[in-house]
Amino acid sequence: MTTTLVLGGVRSGKSRYATGLLPQDDAVTVIAPGKQPTGDDPEWARRVDQHRAARPDAWITAETADVTRAILRARTPVLVDCLGTWVTALIDDAGAWDDRDKATELVTTAAQELGALWANAPFDCVAVSNEVGMSVVADTPSGRLFQDLLGQVNSLMSSMSHRTHLIVAGRVLDLSDAPLVG
Repeated sequence: MTTTLVLGGVRSGKSRYATGLLPQDDAVTVIAPGKQPTGDDPEWARRVDQHRAARPDAWITAETADVTRAILRARTPVLVDCLGTWVTALIDDAGAWDDRDKATELVTTAAQELGALWANAPFDCVAVSNEVGMSVVADTPSGRLFQDLLGQVNSLMSSMSHRTHLIVAGRVLDLSDAPLVG
């Protein structure tokens, strides 16, 4: 079985690309760990609706921040879309945006659990994540916390994946054979 991490910037095409890596005519479990749309954010609701509409009809969606347990329950290939919304949900659910140590411990533990499962996944798995290492440093403590933690999650997941692909301006760069740092 193959695990793939697909990284890219916002609106780079990473979700569209990741979707194409999985069977289109068979069941796939999509794990969507982001916040569910509410009436107070119509732009977010449009984004979520676009992602849902782009998925084949046979695909099943699990909307949960418990990504590790959702993968364990799946009996099909898996798409996790996306790790950035997962990190946000973990910190939101713990109310830890103002407690860097608590947020770091929580995300690190969850990422290590996910990484251990990812390395031994019983079926093809693809995870999508935002590449935050090439953007400007956020000007708020919570923004910097998010960038730091998602960068660490991305590094861990890349090291546990068989393949890592970076989407830049709609183009795919295969980083799978590139050496790991540290």
